[in-house]
Amino acid sequence: MPERPLTPRHDPNARGFASDNYAGIHPEVLAAIGTANGGHQVSYGEDVYTEHLTDVFRAHFGDRAQVFPVFNGTGANVVGLQAMTDRWESVICAETAHINVDECGAPEKVAGLKLLTVAAPDGKLTPELVDAHAWGWGDQHRAQPRVVSFAESTELGSVYTRDEIAALVAHAHDHGMLAHLDGSRLANAAAALDVPLRALSTDVGVDVLSFGGTKSGLMFGEAVVVLNPEAVRGVAYLRKAAMQLASKMRFVSVQFEALLAGDLWLRNARHANAMATLLAERVGGLDGVTLSRMPQANAVFAVLPADVTERMQKRFRFYTWNESIGEVRWMTAFDTTEADVEAFATALAEELGAR
Repeated sequence: MPERPLTPRHDPNARGFASDNYAGIHPEVLAAIGTANGGHQVSYGEDVYTEHLTDVFRAHFGDRAQVFPVFNGTGANVVGLQAMTDRWESVICAETAHINVDECGAPEKVAGLKLLTVAAPDGKLTPELVDAHAWGWGDQHRAQPRVVSFAESTELGSVYTRDEIAALVAHAHDHGMLAHLDGSRLANAAAALDVPLRALSTDVGVDVLSFGGTKSGLMFGEAVVVLNPEAVRGVAYLRKAAMQLASKMRFVSVQFEALLAGDLWLRNARHANAMATLLAERVGGLDGVTLSRMPQANAVFAVLPADVTERMQKRFRFYTWNESIGEVRWMTAFDTTEADVEAFATALAEELGAR
C-alpha cells in the first residue's frame, strides 16, 4: 500500500478556554526537539542535553539547584513530596490544592502521605491557616506534619506575593517543616508580578519545586527542582520507582532548554496573562455575567446562567468549576489570540441575548 501523508484529524485553528494544557507545542520548542533528534544519545538522563540542563536551571534558581525531569505534574509532585518525607509524615495544603483534588489520590496512594487540608477561600495558605494542622509532633497516633505545600499560581487563579511566600516558608521552617512549591504555573505568577522565577522560590527559602513545562508550551515534561539538597533524599530512585524516568530524556530536557535558556517562558506567560485580562474586560460588562475572581494570572472565573453555560460549552470547551453556584473557569494559553477572545465574547453575548 502506498504511503500517504498524515492529515490533521482536528481543526488546527480551533481554540478553547478549558485549560492551557489544550494548547499545542510552541514552535520554538518543537524546533528544539528536532535539534535533539538524530543519532544516538545515552538513555535515562545521561545524554548531553540533560547534563546541560542543570546549568540552565541554575541560571534561574541558583547554584545549588538540582533538576530531575519527569513526565507530568502529578509525577513531579509525588516524587518531590516523597523525597521530602518519611512514610509516617504528612503534608499541609489547601483544600483546593491540585495534589488534593486533581491527582486521583496519588500523593496518598503512591507516596503514602497523609494530606492535611485547610479551607482557603482564595486558594492561598497563610501562617495562621497552616497552624490548624501544625501540631502533634511526637504523638504516635498522628501523622507527623513535615511539609507545607502550596501552588503558585493557585488552583483558584490567585497569585502569592513574594512577601506572602516568604512569610509562609519562614513559618514552616520555624516549625521544623519544609516548603514545597507546586509551580505548574510559576511562570505565569512571575510574569504577573514582574519578578524572576527565583524571587518566588529560591530567594524566599522554598526547599523543593515542581516546575511546570506543559502549560508553558512543552509537548510533555515537568521537573522536580531541588533548591535545598539537604531537604531530600533518593530523588533519582524515587523517580524511577514512580515510573517517571524517561528513557529518551534528551527530548524532555531540550524542551526545557528552549523554554528557559532565553525568555520564551516569560513571553509565553505574559501573553497568556494578557489574554486572560482581555477576556475579563470583554465579558465582564455583559448582562448576565458576574466575574467571581478577577484574573491575577491566566485564569478567569465567572458565574453564568446554567443554560448559557450548557450552550456555550457546545461552542467552546471550558469547565464548570462550582456547579452549585454556576461558576465556570476560563483558561488562556500562550497561543490564545485576541481574535479567539473576541470570538468567545461575541458568542457569549449571543447566548446571553438568546435567553
